Amino acid sequence: MMNVPFYSLDYVNRDLGLSLGDSIDAVVKSNWFIRGSRCALFEEAFADLCGKKACVGVGNGLDALTLMLKASIILGRISTGDEVIVPANTFVATVLAVRAAGLVPVLVEPNSETCNLDVAQLPAACSARTRAILAVHLYGRLADMPAICEFARAHGMLVFEDAAQAHGASGESYSSNAAAYSFYPTKNLGAMGDGGAVVTDDIELARVVRSLGNYGSIEKYVNQYVGVNSRLDEIQAAILQAKLPHLDAWNRRRQEIAARYCAEIKNPLVRITPVPANPKSHVWHVFPVFCETRDDLQKFLKGRGVETLIHYPIPPHRQEAFSGALSRGELRYGPLPITEKLAKTELSIPMGPSMIDEQVSYVIESLNNYAH
Repeated sequence: MMNVPFYSLDYVNRDLGLSLGDSIDAVVKSNWFIRGSRCALFEEAFADLCGKKACVGVGNGLDALTLMLKASIILGRISTGDEVIVPANTFVATVLAVRAAGLVPVLVEPNSETCNLDVAQLPAACSARTRAILAVHLYGRLADMPAICEFARAHGMLVFEDAAQAHGASGESYSSNAAAYSFYPTKNLGAMGDGGAVVTDDIELARVVRSLGNYGSIEKYVNQYVGVNSRLDEIQAAILQAKLPHLDAWNRRRQEIAARYCAEIKNPLVRITPVPANPKSHVWHVFPVFCETRDDLQKFLKGRGVETLIHYPIPPHRQEAFSGALSRGELRYGPLPITEKLAKTELSIPMGPSMIDEQVSYVIESLNNYAH
């Protein structure tokens, strides 16, 4: 039997060697830990990677989402109480951010194949109060952004991106208002603690996000907005800057593993999501499979030493945190059978740059040997 962890960070030390420690040591010796040169350098480099004019480092991915939306309200682009369309199958942070910004999430079904927001559902989801769409690039697969942006333009809406799982993904050209990233340690580009960023071509939006994350201040002791403390610190920025040149290679390894999974998993009891026409548009933060007997499959794989996780067992609208939100008008949604089925059948199998070919083969063999 072979033990295959769900995810390992071994590849970081393997690929970066002593340079990561040197980067951290340099910050310690500088005696400058907040809002310094390393954060500025990383912001510039990450904006360039994303093809955007500005990047603002913040404390975590949830803050990135929330501050992006709050800044849009401050600038008069949207208003408190407006509705924001959100895919119903997402990590709860997406919905929490919309609520925290004083907006109303409208949960919309995903496409059952891609698991991303189904563009065909957008017309029926809109009301007179709908002012924005927050697309989520779930599992690392870009949502259909050209179609989403086209719909938004036609209806006078803003478009935001929850790109917490899609570092380095690229596809057809499109233009959103802003995107939020998380640098949680296990992300495709992860820090060694919490971190996040907002990237945008809107310089004014970037300015307000930066101010909101610094107590609402642009000039020291002068507070223009009611802000919070949410800043990407120098050590995390230095770690991210050291990792950034390796991101493309790490994503290519994920894509190689995904290609094997898609080609070689043949069990009719196990459904997989297809490789997109443009392989670069999916960076496989997670590799999901779907099985009607998901819990039994997870137990079977555990018995063979293959670690798995579920993304996500309880969809946002079923969370206790949002109990009564529908009746109070704080959340809007209709029947969500696809979302609820995905929650009951999804299982994430091992994926990451640390995996060796023998581990990939063993996971494939284990899945193909499953019989219920």
